[in-house]
Amino acid sequence: MTNYHRKLIEVDLPLDDINRESAREKSIRHGHPSTLHLWWARRPLAACRAVIFASMVDDPSACPDEFPTEAAQRAERERLHDIIRELVKWENTDENQPAARELLTEARYEIARSVARSRGEIVPPLAPPQAVGKSHPPAPSSRSAPINRDASTSGGEKEVLEYLREHTLPIYDPFAGGGSIPLEAQRLGLNAVASDLNPVAVLINKALIELPPQFKHRPPVNPDADPIGTTVGKGKKQQRLPWRGASGLADDIRYYGAWMREEAFKRIGQLYPKVKLPDGSDATVIAWLWARTVPCPNPACGVQMPLLKTFQLSKQRNNEHWTRPVVDYEAKRVSFEVQNHNEGVPDNGTVNRHGALCIACNNAAPLSYVREQVRAGNIDEQMTAIVVEGESGRFYASPNDEHIQAALSAKPARKPTGNLPNQAMGLRVQGYGITHWHQLFTERQLMALTTFSDLLAEVEASVTKYGADEEYANALQTYLALAIGRTAHSGSSFARWQNSGDKIAGVFARQAIPMMWDFAESNPFCSSSQNWIAQIKWVAEVVERFPTNTNSGKVYQADASTTIHAQDGPVIVTDPPYYDNIGYADLSDFF
Repeated sequence: MTNYHRKLIEVDLPLDDINRESAREKSIRHGHPSTLHLWWARRPLAACRAVIFASMVDDPSACPDEFPTEAAQRAERERLHDIIRELVKWENTDENQPAARELLTEARYEIARSVARSRGEIVPPLAPPQAVGKSHPPAPSSRSAPINRDASTSGGEKEVLEYLREHTLPIYDPFAGGGSIPLEAQRLGLNAVASDLNPVAVLINKALIELPPQFKHRPPVNPDADPIGTTVGKGKKQQRLPWRGASGLADDIRYYGAWMREEAFKRIGQLYPKVKLPDGSDATVIAWLWARTVPCPNPACGVQMPLLKTFQLSKQRNNEHWTRPVVDYEAKRVSFEVQNHNEGVPDNGTVNRHGALCIACNNAAPLSYVREQVRAGNIDEQMTAIVVEGESGRFYASPNDEHIQAALSAKPARKPTGNLPNQAMGLRVQGYGITHWHQLFTERQLMALTTFSDLLAEVEASVTKYGADEEYANALQTYLALAIGRTAHSGSSFARWQNSGDKIAGVFARQAIPMMWDFAESNPFCSSSQNWIAQIKWVAEVVERFPTNTNSGKVYQADASTTIHAQDGPVIVTDPPYYDNIGYADLSDFF
């Protein structure tokens, strides 16, 4: 029989600190779980961590035997608030750092202490030198305690986790989504259970809480890795450390990601030519910029009208560039030449929400006409500029036949076969005749994605060759598959060129796929922020920071209304669905 005590969350929280760190978290990128794979409307990890901790820890006012006066209760509450203030900081989530590990162990101990109190047990006071809060008050009884906690030793840390595993109810999120709640429950040492109906969400949650603890402290299997440990730091600070946490798994992700890149380039590298510079050298392409075209409605014109929101290529100071349309009236054709800021200013774009304008004859076409032409299949694509890697930054080149023909030569052996729903929240392209998922990609993009996907099976064969079991091979393939998902996000013909930052913005700049008239086609073999190796790096950095020194998690695909995974009476912590603000189901089918 357990006795319920009022929890800290019911009385008071340091909300300013929680809100500040939750807002700050939006600017944290490298290693943050949100960068593992796209999911919409993720909950801030800092807020989830604070809420779960405060929901599990007793408020001092519920413990009059230990804190008999209001002054004692206020002092103890402030001590718990101090723990939360440190706990919500992103820097304090990396258990590979000693100070963060001490803090997490102290937080877990506080939860265990409250659980023991509800069970009529007593946990001894905690006062290690590294403790964040003030020393615990003396225990009111001399009965033997289930935990002998010492934050400075691994033994106490292990005992705390064992106690939480055996005596706490699971934290269950039936609408797990991006996994913030179950991940933070697991980080606090609790038994985390997550479920969602959406298979993409289920895969993300498995990658967050189910897979990493299974391979804790496991060395990598790739032939280039040192089985004993890894070298970190530089110069005099360089040191050799054993493989800890999921660092071995992250090393394999990097190795096999690089191997996939090399193998893919052997197979389709000819589709990605370099640009010849005036000095005769070659430069790697970052992206090819394209505009969709439809026939001009003026019978006397006959030009394929390029549809561009803007001609501006870059707004970077001293590197402003734009693409200038050149009309060949005799051939009834439009071409493009790149201009810099010394060669005039760009014209306005040719398409907006009301319709389009023909560059050749200035004839206006309503949007209804454009839609009609697209639905009839009278749509094409035209290259407008090439973004190139330069020694001193990015520069822009005019399209040429070699690069146009390279793009047109791509012939994928297969394409995604799924149909877009007739109507769906956030999907607004069906009215333009785009009814299949493969129509959201160019032929060259489909070849890249299918090539990387095909290589996953070969990764499995290589990993098992070097001694890995099937479970490890499957886990490695899962993280590499998430990198393919990240590649699809930036490697679609509905990704746009962001001229204010000289970079590609992925498909889901917002929670929708609207019609995109001009788009950027990334080069997965370049060195920009959207190349294949960059996607691998994002995934590996997240994996390295996963909490593995904790209890394992369980993830299921399930309808929350069945409550099949709530039969044992878990503590339900969730962010419930809110009507139809985001079309999760249809949008996630993109992946």
